[in-house]
Amino acid sequence: MSTLSNLKLVNSKKPTSIPPILQRRNKLSNKVWEQIQLAKAQREGGTFTVKRFKTIKDQEGSRKSIEIEKRVRQWWFVASDGKVCLNVRYGAKVIEFAKGKTAIEVATGDELIKALEIVKGAVEAGELDAQIEQASGAVRAGFGK
Repeated sequence: MSTLSNLKLVNSKKPTSIPPILQRRNKLSNKVWEQIQLAKAQREGGTFTVKRFKTIKDQEGSRKSIEIEKRVRQWWFVASDGKVCLNVRYGAKVIEFAKGKTAIEVATGDELIKALEIVKGAVEAGELDAQIEQASGAVRAGFGK
């Protein structure tokens, strides 16, 4: 029992559901992580793909799960002045950071990776919750048509 006495023991219960804003935050954080990995792979001259499982029916009618590669589209582009512009997306919607400002401008690929890491930290800290909620509402409104 002397080894366990060094640990902090508490009474805790695992939550049964996650609040919607945390789900949205986690979704955007994962997408930003994919963009960071894509930028690092492109800087090194490689490729980055995400694997996912898909269930299909074969000829006999039985279901089986296969692993496929998911395409990751980059969120950045090179502007006419040679600078790299980064748009952060939630679904198909571009997040607006300030009134009329939807892009982050950086000079190089290394700065792009740093900017993505800063955005990921801001998402996890909850600084973009209002923008995520607005983009989520716009995505949901598209399904109601």
